[in-house]
Amino acid sequence: MKAAISTKAGNPDVIEIKEMTIPKVKLGWVLIRVKAFGLNRSELFTRRGDSPGVEFPRIQGIECVGFVEEDPSDTYKKGQQVAAIMGGMGRFFDGGYAEFTLAPLDIIFPFKSNLAWGVLGAIPEMFQTVSGSLNQALEIEKGETLLIRGGTSSIGMLSCQLAKSKGLTVISTTRNPDKKQALRDNGADHVVIDKGSIQELVKQIYPKGVNKVLELIGTRTLKDSLKCLAPRGMVCMTGILGNEWTMKEFTPMGDIPSLGRLTVYMGESKNLSKELLQDFIDEVESGNINLNIDKTFQLNEVAEAHQYMEDNRAKGKLVVIT
Repeated sequence: MKAAISTKAGNPDVIEIKEMTIPKVKLGWVLIRVKAFGLNRSELFTRRGDSPGVEFPRIQGIECVGFVEEDPSDTYKKGQQVAAIMGGMGRFFDGGYAEFTLAPLDIIFPFKSNLAWGVLGAIPEMFQTVSGSLNQALEIEKGETLLIRGGTSSIGMLSCQLAKSKGLTVISTTRNPDKKQALRDNGADHVVIDKGSIQELVKQIYPKGVNKVLELIGTRTLKDSLKCLAPRGMVCMTGILGNEWTMKEFTPMGDIPSLGRLTVYMGESKNLSKELLQDFIDEVESGNINLNIDKTFQLNEVAEAHQYMEDNRAKGKLVVIT
């Protein structure tokens, strides 16, 4: 099989396409013929060497979709459509950047769909992150106001659609005024141009603040996002689009407003169910949900795709087709 291997920690050019032996199947694991996979910011950090415990060389990829090739447990039949997601995939064992991958049973999710693989490849991790952030972490409710910090990202765009479908009012941010209409077209009620501090702009729209904030930029804007909260409001930090893991200074009894709440979402496959995944795929297939896919690459273009991601050129999800 062909695989895109991160040979060592470093820039995108450390990713090389090599011929590998197809993994030998073992009990408790499923051999998948990979048809597509999405790219994720966490994979960028792993490639750089910023993910603890990852050894190189490594076939990265925390998600994939494809067909079952072999399952010794007979839980799944050969040819069945499945997704595999997280659980150490692409970090502690080889992942989806290949024509075949071996994944443990507990991170496998069966589904049925007529969607193109290039569309299906965008779904697993993106949906798991959005659903977990909004429903489990932020516990969104109809009638609330939601601020999405980093609205033009694939997670931000999908979060807006799901929040609107549940009856929330959404404020979405972008640093680029040219992307304002795209956020409007995606369903955002208000768009704020983010120049680093948006608390005054948000308070002009909602003087008392917003109920919930989905923080996708990360530590760079977290303090400012906390200042946008209404009393008893909540911020969930899910993303690190700002490329900074830690904060130099953080004073809980100063940076978190009184009665404000701060949480994070670092979801795993256990936060997803096959029923939730199938329902979402059905919504995409019926046209009720519009996935924001920026660009599709081939397997031999993974290094190029990583550079595209690192340069922040994407306006949505990046997908690789094998």
